[in-house]
Amino acid sequence: MNKETEARKLYLMQLSTVDVPLPDGRTKAMVLPCYLIEMHDHMRILVDTGIAEDAPVLPGSPKAENKKNVLEHLDSLGLGPDDIDIVVCTHFDIDHAGYHDAFIGAEYIVQREHYEIAKHGHERFEATRKHWNYPELKYRTIRGDHEVLPGVTLLATGGHVPGHQSVMVDLPWTGKVLLAIDAVMFASQFVPDRKPGPMDVDPGLTVASTRKLIDIAERENVALTVFGHDGEQWKGLRKCAEFYE
Repeated sequence: MNKETEARKLYLMQLSTVDVPLPDGRTKAMVLPCYLIEMHDHMRILVDTGIAEDAPVLPGSPKAENKKNVLEHLDSLGLGPDDIDIVVCTHFDIDHAGYHDAFIGAEYIVQREHYEIAKHGHERFEATRKHWNYPELKYRTIRGDHEVLPGVTLLATGGHVPGHQSVMVDLPWTGKVLLAIDAVMFASQFVPDRKPGPMDVDPGLTVASTRKLIDIAERENVALTVFGHDGEQWKGLRKCAEFYE
């Protein structure tokens, strides 16, 4: 493996937190994140771009707290949009693709199935179309699992939406970190007999993707699995400007 292109650092960017009310009167802590991977040769890979300031807010939605967008996070690291070489698009949901149009110099990598469905007008992704469909963006579409660079592998995990992808990062000291993204939003769902959530469009494939990630985590001796929106887990994680290496 070429040391010059191995993953070197992983930053977990907490964009905001939300306390979501549950039917029994309790609340569930949720976090909206994105991620930055720095390679040994200083190439930088951004995983998702978070929710845009102009995102529509449904009446009665819980208020987001601790807000800090992806550009502000990058600025705190002394970086700007021109410092990002690759943007991994896990999917085009409203909380994952809101700043895609800020990184016009980057190459975007997305599962072909997802890109084609979105381009053909899938209603779910219309809210962020002006951000992910910005004319100057350069997309590379892939099919299935794909190594972007040594130490960074994309994993096809459809179910939440068609063509969703998760990310594996192999770090020199921490070891392998699995970013489940929305294939598994909460640690409680990381079981073979999980129940899909209300936003998972294909329940059967959601369960199959969860089992795929469980198998990978066991087979590859994954040191840390980061769940997509688990606010309780995120309380104990290193968050930007700290990092895993």
